[in-house]
Amino acid sequence: MYEEFAAVYDALMDDFDYPAWANYYLRLLNEAGCRPRAAFECGCGTGSMSIPFARAGLRLTASDLSEDMLRVAQQKARKNGVSIPFVRMDMRALELPRPVDAILACCDAVNYLTGEADVSAFFRAAHRFLKPGGVLAFDISSEEKLVAMGGAFYGEDRDGITYLWQNSMDEKSRVVTMDLTFFVETEGGLYRRFDERHRQRAHSQGEIVRWLEAAGFGDIRVYGDRTMNPPAPGDMRLHFTALRG
Repeated sequence: MYEEFAAVYDALMDDFDYPAWANYYLRLLNEAGCRPRAAFECGCGTGSMSIPFARAGLRLTASDLSEDMLRVAQQKARKNGVSIPFVRMDMRALELPRPVDAILACCDAVNYLTGEADVSAFFRAAHRFLKPGGVLAFDISSEEKLVAMGGAFYGEDRDGITYLWQNSMDEKSRVVTMDLTFFVETEGGLYRRFDERHRQRAHSQGEIVRWLEAAGFGDIRVYGDRTMNPPAPGDMRLHFTALRG
C-alpha cells in the first residue's frame, strides 16, 4: 500500500485543508483536558498533518509503514523548515523511547486495521506509551460511509494523472477492498501505469468504544465529522478521544 501512489498522493488531495484539520485535533485534545507538549503520530502519510502539528508547538515524532510516504514527508518537512523525526513503525506494535502526552492517528489509519486483534493491539500499545492523563485521538471513516461506497466505482482525469478506483465489500467481514489503477504522465509525454490495492474495515462506533475500554481507556468521547457534537446520521467520519487515567 502507498508505494508509487505516494508520489501523486498530495496532487490528488490538493483541495483538503490539512491545517484546519490539525487545529481541530488540537481542539479535541484540549476538550479532553490535554495540552500536549510531546506527541506521536501514527499513519502520518506524506506529513500533511505532521507539519501543522509541529508548527503549533508540538514536539512531534511521526510514523508510517510506507517508506515511500515517509520519504515524501521528510522532503516536505525540510522544504517547510520544520524538524520532525519520521520513523517506519507498525502502529500495532509501538515502541517509543518514553511516554508522550498524546498519540494521534488521523485520516483513516484505524480503518486500515482490518480486524479486532489489530485494532486492540494498537489501543493497548497506545495506552502503554501514554503518560497518565495522556490522550489518544483518532478518526475513522464511518461505517455508514464505507458500506455506502462498498461497491462504488470512481474515476478522475487530471492534467498528468488519471485514476480508476473500484471498490468491493465483503459483507461478513465488513472489509472494503479498493483496487486503484493510475496512469501518470512521464517527462517524455507517455503515461506509466501502476496498480495498488487497499483494504479498510467498516468499524462501528460501539466496537471502537468497547475495544478502547478493554485496553484500559476511560473518558471516551465521540464526535461527528469535524464537529464538537455527537455523531449524527449521515456523518462520513467519526472522531474519538480516550484518556489514559
